[in-house]
Amino acid sequence: MAASDRRATAALLVIGAVLSVQLGSAVAFNLFDRVGPAGAVALRVTLAALVLVAWTRPRLAGRGRAALASAGLFGVALAGMNFSFYLALDRIPLGIAVTLEFIGPLSVAIAGSRRALDLLWVALAAGGIALLSPGVGGNLDALGVAFALLAGAFWASYIFLSARVGREIPGATGLALALTVSTALLLPVGIASAGADLLAAGALAAGFAVAMLSSAIPYSLELEALRRLPTGTFGVLMSLEPAAAATIGLVILGQGLEAREVVAIALVVVASAGALSSARRPAVEA
Repeated sequence: MAASDRRATAALLVIGAVLSVQLGSAVAFNLFDRVGPAGAVALRVTLAALVLVAWTRPRLAGRGRAALASAGLFGVALAGMNFSFYLALDRIPLGIAVTLEFIGPLSVAIAGSRRALDLLWVALAAGGIALLSPGVGGNLDALGVAFALLAGAFWASYIFLSARVGREIPGATGLALALTVSTALLLPVGIASAGADLLAAGALAAGFAVAMLSSAIPYSLELEALRRLPTGTFGVLMSLEPAAAATIGLVILGQGLEAREVVAIALVVVASAGALSSARRPAVEA
């Protein structure tokens, strides 16, 4: 496949992942009333792990220690990213939570470039984040903002670890192993928070939908995209995330945004698009 065709295919994979994740977040938000953020993230990760393990039937035999260590760290990053994001989503609107979280992949994209123009994109992104700060004329929950920024830090590590796992472990096996690690970390927290409510039919059905939309489908798409794209380019292609989240938050969850918040999201999206146009484009590994 030609390099241009590989990039186009990867772009479509990323767009599909973006839409799937945000739809899953909307379903998860409605699940909070039943099992809380901890229960929702436990259901999401556990059910996604069960599906992928049944599909891939991963084997540890023959895997090097380095590959298994990468999968384990990938699982820790997934657990931290998902849990901190759900804690943020419980306190602030979806579009704003994703915009703040996006500082992680945007930082990855900027780190992949060395042009002076990057200072402009950094300034635009910083302006957008500042406009969303609770101290700049807004009334956002400060702890929700902190959780979203923490999710962004985990997201940045997720991008690098996902690329590494994609190179070291073929297919979706690495993802299945990582989600198993995430389950071991998050399921006890979910049980402690929601208890038997996790086994209610409605919660399980919603949890399965979240697992497919927010974990199994997008992570698989992203792993394939990262096999075709450098991590910096992948990071800035995710610039659709804040706009998609704001739209889905408005249409599905009825979460309207103030004009200042819309401007902030637009600044982050523009910064991401600009970074994409000036990012380094290292050779893509086969």
